[in-house]
Amino acid sequence: MLSPVQSPLIESAAGASVRHGYFTRAGGVSEGIYAGLNVGLGSNDERESVVENRTRVGRWFGADHGRLATVHQVHSPDVFTVDTTYAGERPQADALVTATPGLVIGVLTADCGPILFADPEARVVGAAHAGWKGALTGVLENTIDAMEALGATRENIVACLGPSISGRNYEVGPEFVERFIGTNPGYGEFFSRSERDGHSMFDLPALTLKRLADAGVKAENLDICTYPEAANYFSYRRTVHRKEPDYGRQISAIMIND
Repeated sequence: MLSPVQSPLIESAAGASVRHGYFTRAGGVSEGIYAGLNVGLGSNDERESVVENRTRVGRWFGADHGRLATVHQVHSPDVFTVDTTYAGERPQADALVTATPGLVIGVLTADCGPILFADPEARVVGAAHAGWKGALTGVLENTIDAMEALGATRENIVACLGPSISGRNYEVGPEFVERFIGTNPGYGEFFSRSERDGHSMFDLPALTLKRLADAGVKAENLDICTYPEAANYFSYRRTVHRKEPDYGRQISAIMIND
């Protein structure tokens, strides 16, 4: 059975007008290293299994597979707007927004941050995939802008960061830190000392929440780290450390109810 986690903030703000979920590995048909609900078409999993998993996600929302919209994620700041003309394409982008009831929009992650957005008053929703590059280059702010273009008001937008890698498990090298400090000297607050000389621990969730707050939206963090929870979540970094050949992706998705 599918068992998505839900955002208390989105639930309290949107009520029955929006349905959303941060899905775990539970309830899927994939096997082996992809065991469970792997929805990653870019993985080397059996395509039939991935399609069935995506169908199950759509069914959880009460929609068929063709009504689940995702993008071909490329760690960009780009946002794609979907409406009744959506025909299943996956453009290269890292966020989606819609004002179309019944259309499920979702992003795939395996350590990067999945952020779901909702303006229940304007009935506009968004979903963004924000790894370090997307968060740094503006995918969050661009998602909010795209929602405003559909009639949303940022003061009414609520957002939630779902399961993602935490600062406790995200070690980076000095060149990574320099990139952030070069962009904004204040970003040093998102790094702490690592046990390994010359390295630092990076708090991507804190950066994400800071960027959302600075953009003028109310946001929360579910504070679920993907790295240690192998039974529940896929993790790119855990896969690398275990020297596994590939990894699955979980989905976080949202829909405006009819």
